[in-house]
Amino acid sequence: MQTFAIEALSWPDNGADLRRQVRTLVADHVHPANPADRTNCWAVADPAFSRTLAAAGLLGMTWPKEYGGHERSPLERYIVLEELLAAGAPVGAHWIADRQTGTLLLRYGHEEERRRWVPGMARGEIFACIGLSEPNAGSDLAAVRTTARRDGDGWVIDGQKVWTTNAHNAHVMIALIRSEEGSERNAGLSQFIIPMDTPGLTVRPILDLTGGHDFNEIFFDNVRLPGTALLGVEGEGWKQATAELSLERSGPERYLSCLTLLTELIRAVGPEPSDCVRALIGQLVSETWTLRLMSASVAAQIAQGHDPALEATIVKDLGNSFEQAMPALIQAAVETDLSSDAALPIMLGHLLQVSPSFSLRGGTREILKGIIARGLGLR
Repeated sequence: MQTFAIEALSWPDNGADLRRQVRTLVADHVHPANPADRTNCWAVADPAFSRTLAAAGLLGMTWPKEYGGHERSPLERYIVLEELLAAGAPVGAHWIADRQTGTLLLRYGHEEERRRWVPGMARGEIFACIGLSEPNAGSDLAAVRTTARRDGDGWVIDGQKVWTTNAHNAHVMIALIRSEEGSERNAGLSQFIIPMDTPGLTVRPILDLTGGHDFNEIFFDNVRLPGTALLGVEGEGWKQATAELSLERSGPERYLSCLTLLTELIRAVGPEPSDCVRALIGQLVSETWTLRLMSASVAAQIAQGHDPALEATIVKDLGNSFEQAMPALIQAAVETDLSSDAALPIMLGHLLQVSPSFSLRGGTREILKGIIARGLGLR
C-alpha cells in the first residue's frame, strides 16, 4: 500500500493560470437556469459545453498528442476538474470518456479502435458509458451473465446491463462480459468496446424520483462485434476492470458533488451566521480540505505509475459518506422552506433526494469496506 503522501504533493507551477483559464471559460459559457443543475453536476450533460472545453484543450489533457490529447500532467487535469466541479459546470456528457474510457482504450485497445474513438473524445464529440452492473450482478460484479461467444473472427453479445449512467448520450460503451462458457466468478471475463448504434443494442431509460434521467437499461440481442472490439487480453477483464475503478473512485467528484450547496449556504447566511451554522460551516470546510488532499495524493500516485486501488477506495468511501451527510446536516442547522424558489432550498431539496445514490455508484459502501479490509490485511 502506498501512503497518502500529502507532504509530497507538488502542484504544477502553472496551477494559478490554469484555474483562471477555467473560471473565465465557465463564467463566459455556463449560465444554468435551475440551481439544482449546479449540484451533482457531473451527471448534468451539455454537449456544447463539452466541445467548448475541448476547444480550450481541457479534455484528453493527459493523452498523447498523436490521439488528439495534450500530454499534460495528471495534476494539471486534477486542477481543471476541481474548478469545473466547484463551479457546478455541466460536465456529464464527456465525463466518463475523459475520465476512463479514453485512457482504457489507449492502454488496452486495438489500434483501429483507438483511432476510431479517442480523437473524437478529445474533441468533445464522442461520449461514453460503462457496462458493469446487471440485474443480478450489481455489488456482486463477478456474477455477470451477459455473454460473448466467438463467431468466426468476431463476437456475438447477448444479455443485459442496468444502472448504466449516460448511455442515452453515449456513442460507445466499455462492457465487462463473460467470454468463457461455463466460467464462474472472476474467471472468464473480458472487456469489449461496443458502439451504441450497433444493431441489436437497445437503451431504455430509468427515471429517478426527481424525474431525472441519468440511468438506463441496456439490452444486447445478438449484437455482433468485430475481433478488434476485444479490449486487452481475453479472460483478463476482471483485472482490467478493477484497475479501471481506481480512475473512477479517486477523482474529486467523489467529494465535490455537493460543494456548490456549501458555497451557497455560506453566501445565503452572510457574514454573521448563528453559532450553530458557523460551526457546521467550519466542519464541512475542514472535511472538504482533508478529502481534497487525500484525493490529490491518489492522483499524484497515478501520475508516478502506481496503482493506488486501496487508497482510491478509501477516498471514495469517505467522500460518499461526507457528501451524503452534508444535505441532512444543512437541513438540520438552517431553517429553510424547501418549496421556495430561492437557490439554497432548491439545491438542498434536490440533493436530499439524489444523495442516497452517491454510495451506490462506483461500488456500494459494503463492497468498499470489504476491499479496504482486505487491503489492510484484516480479512
